[in-house]
Amino acid sequence: MRGARADLAAIREIAGAARVLDLEDADPVPELAALLGAEPFDDFSALPHLRWVHSAAAGVDGWLASGRLPEQVTLTSAVGNGAIPLAEHALMLMLMLSRDAPRWARAQSRRSWERRAHGELAGARLGILGYGNSGRDLAAKALACRMEVRALRRREGAVRDGGVRLLRGPDGLRELLTTSDYLVVTAPRTAETAGMIGAAQIAQLPPGAAIIVVSRGGIVDEDALLAALRSGHLSGAGLDAHAVEPLPQDSPLWDAPGTIITPHNAATTAGTARRGRQIMLENLERWVRGQELRNVVDRTAGY
Repeated sequence: MRGARADLAAIREIAGAARVLDLEDADPVPELAALLGAEPFDDFSALPHLRWVHSAAAGVDGWLASGRLPEQVTLTSAVGNGAIPLAEHALMLMLMLSRDAPRWARAQSRRSWERRAHGELAGARLGILGYGNSGRDLAAKALACRMEVRALRRREGAVRDGGVRLLRGPDGLRELLTTSDYLVVTAPRTAETAGMIGAAQIAQLPPGAAIIVVSRGGIVDEDALLAALRSGHLSGAGLDAHAVEPLPQDSPLWDAPGTIITPHNAATTAGTARRGRQIMLENLERWVRGQELRNVVDRTAGY
């Protein structure tokens, strides 16, 4: 195991007679069968018996990027651990953009009493790009705010989920874009989603729409996003995930009109860590018992 030192006692208790190594203190050994709480690396030549890797993070693009993870190794992740705070962060950004909250912050810094008209979320149209754990949690919160919700997902299935209209494919993406006052990106970054929202797609959004990214950078073309913000086609953006992180100090996104930047911090909560730990320990127990693991990554899909 690596990166899960705080859970060492619990891991050893579940593992029973199995030998447990802390790889922050020791190098991998040829007999190693599983890596828990692991950070990505790409030299597996010394690990011929490795059969399972569990990523302590929800995103696994780092593990899959090199293509060197052996085929016989099952990869699992902590996907779902940060769904609640990611959805909360997206909702916060929508509220801040609808009311231009940074303007109040600037007025407060000047001790200036500036009352003004502002927007509200009720009746606004939300498009969710990616209907996984975060997308579903966001949809529930948005419906409670009386928003109209559509979501694009990868898999076939029902056309409605409660009050959410579910979409799929190119036609679904077109409907999502043309009917979204707020487009929120909750999808993982994969070969399929990288660069998915470019200039042509942004142009399909209604004038005055806003884009919010809380999952991964690189899904929205940031140059096209910047151009749409500067032209006024988009009223704003809320960006927690960025193509390059940390966001370079000279990035024009820092000063883009109507843009709120947060440092990929949406899911940095005690609850996220607790849920991730529960997923890892449950999977270890399943592994010891020879049961099917949770959150097995589909390498073709990328998540």
